[in-house]
Amino acid sequence: MSQVQAGANRPEPLLVANDIVKVFGTGAGEVQVLKGVQLDLVPGELTLLMGPSGSGKTTLLSILGCILRQTTGDLSIAGQPTKGLSPEAMADLRRHHVGFVFQSYNLFPTLTAMENVMLALDVRGRLPADAPDRARGALNAVGLSHRVDTYPAKLSGGEKQRVAIARALAGSPSVILADEPTAALDSENGQAVMQLMSDVSKDKSRAVLAVTHDHRILKYADRIIRIEDGIISTDERPKLAEQVTALADKLAAHGVE
Repeated sequence: MSQVQAGANRPEPLLVANDIVKVFGTGAGEVQVLKGVQLDLVPGELTLLMGPSGSGKTTLLSILGCILRQTTGDLSIAGQPTKGLSPEAMADLRRHHVGFVFQSYNLFPTLTAMENVMLALDVRGRLPADAPDRARGALNAVGLSHRVDTYPAKLSGGEKQRVAIARALAGSPSVILADEPTAALDSENGQAVMQLMSDVSKDKSRAVLAVTHDHRILKYADRIIRIEDGIISTDERPKLAEQVTALADKLAAHGVE
C-alpha cells in the first residue's frame, strides 16, 4: 500500500495557492521573495511551515491570509478566488474565512478574555446577537471557561495564547493561520498550545497552518512544509508515512505483500 494510495480519499482543499510570486521594489531594487509557490490546505490537518529567516514564510502567510496581495499567481479560500477582488471584498473574505493567531497575542489590555474574543465577532461595528454565547463556547473549547472575566495582565503567557486561539475560533473560519504561536512561551506552555492547535485542526471543516522555527513541536504536525529562497523545498506527511509503514509491516507479518 503506497502513500499515494493512502491519500486517495483526501478531502477538497479549503485553501489553494497556485504559482504564487511576490516581488517587492522595482528596477535595480527589485526583490523576488516568493518564486512560484504551490500549496493547498485541507481540513483535518495541522500543517507546519518552516524555513530559515528570509525564506519567505511571513510574506507567504500574509498572502494566504489576504493581508498582502501576490504579484502573480492565484489564491482561493473556501472556494472563493481572490483575483480581482476589491480591498473591501478581500477584507470581507478575511473576516469570514480566516482566523489569525499571533506570536505576541495581540490582546487588548482593557478588555476581558471574553471581550477580546467577542471583538473578533464585531464585524463592521455590529455584534451578532449570539456573540456572548459564541465567545464563551470558544473559551470553553480552549479550557478557559473559568477565565472569561479575566484581563490579560492576570493571564499567563499560555493562557493569553489560548485566548488568542479562542478569538481565532470564534468566527468559525475555514482556515486558521498562526505566526510562531509558541515563540513567546516556555517549553511546557508551548507544548500545551500545540496540543490544542492539533486538537483544533481535527475539525473536518477547518485547516490549520502554523509558521514556526520550534523543532520541539514537530511531533504535532500532520504535514511539514519547508520553504527556502521563496520556493517550497519539501512537503511531507510524517504521520501518514508512519501509518503506511506500520500497515505494511502488519501485512508482511501475516504473509501479505
